[in-house]
Amino acid sequence: MRKFDGVDLMLIDDQLSEDERIIRDTVREFSEEQILPVIREHYENGTFPLEMARKLGELGVFGATIDGYGCAGINNVAYGLMMQELERGDSGFRSFVSVQSSLVMYPINEYGTEKQRKKWLPRLCTGESIGCFGLTEPDYGSNPGGLITTAVEDEKGYILNGAKMWITNASAADVAIVWAKLNGVIHGFIVETDRPGFEAKKMTHKLSLRASDTSEFVLTDCRIPKENLLPYSGGLKCALQCLSQARYGIAWGAVGAAMACFHEALEYSKDRIQYDRPIAGYQITQKKLADMATDLTLAQLLALRLGRLKDEGKADFRQISMAKRNNVRKALEIARLARGILGANGISGEYQSMRHMCNLEAVETYEGTYDIHTLIIGHGLTGIEAYT
Repeated sequence: MRKFDGVDLMLIDDQLSEDERIIRDTVREFSEEQILPVIREHYENGTFPLEMARKLGELGVFGATIDGYGCAGINNVAYGLMMQELERGDSGFRSFVSVQSSLVMYPINEYGTEKQRKKWLPRLCTGESIGCFGLTEPDYGSNPGGLITTAVEDEKGYILNGAKMWITNASAADVAIVWAKLNGVIHGFIVETDRPGFEAKKMTHKLSLRASDTSEFVLTDCRIPKENLLPYSGGLKCALQCLSQARYGIAWGAVGAAMACFHEALEYSKDRIQYDRPIAGYQITQKKLADMATDLTLAQLLALRLGRLKDEGKADFRQISMAKRNNVRKALEIARLARGILGANGISGEYQSMRHMCNLEAVETYEGTYDIHTLIIGHGLTGIEAYT
């Protein structure tokens, strides 16, 4: 199959700066040389190669939009292109980086003290330390405001009790950003995972995101010092702002998965001979390819425009919801069509499309389901909440 060199039917490269193209191409090369050769084995075994953390740190992808503390300080479009190329390798890699960057480093940088930033950001940036984000609970997913994890203050610090579910990186993490209710108000806490009372358990038997560490963790009278409280008290809004950062990266990442599937289907259709001609020469295949290419291009343009708005300080959570909702759903549809074009070969691990398809089933659910993002957009359009 011809080597991947991008999918750019609307000359989007012309809209990128030289630095943005260089960053994209650097991460593209990393995916080709480091992720694709090993991903099938890890996906089949249900493992994530933790040795990649330091390599990703050297690549500069962790907390890449943060200025200082060893971080790259790039713009949001360049960061989005990083996520695109990582997810073209596998959603598990993009998830690993998204959590570290948007859900761990972002709240420490945005809501933490300078002491907390100096302690954690440099080591998270290099991949020396791994972080996770504890918001979702067994009974509270789409309604995070209902969480029941609690923090109680005493003269020595805070005592945390509760459980978190579907947490990326938790069993490998050195630190967790835990959201809990303190006197009825949601706060963020920095919790080192080696503290007594913190216990993480890896979740098994997943049929999606297999090359990703997904765990649950339980806090049982887990004591932390007062200096581990994230001092900015914005309630649930702070946690949701973290999710907006992650959703932004997902909107770009989905484009990468769609690119991988489209490229594979296009090249396969030109090589696969049936009835003495390539299947690319049949009208029904060409219609599928045209639909895939159009949806992919629209997703690219939506991600790029959102990135520019974010760099201008004009993006809001409804725009991010629109991009996450659209791009993941369209990437999933593209993956399904690609799997179909590959026929029986489409279910083989020798090809990428079904792996991406299975991963995208989870990506469409996490960081806000398709339906929840529908309601966020609807609320924005009408001014009327319809979540309940």
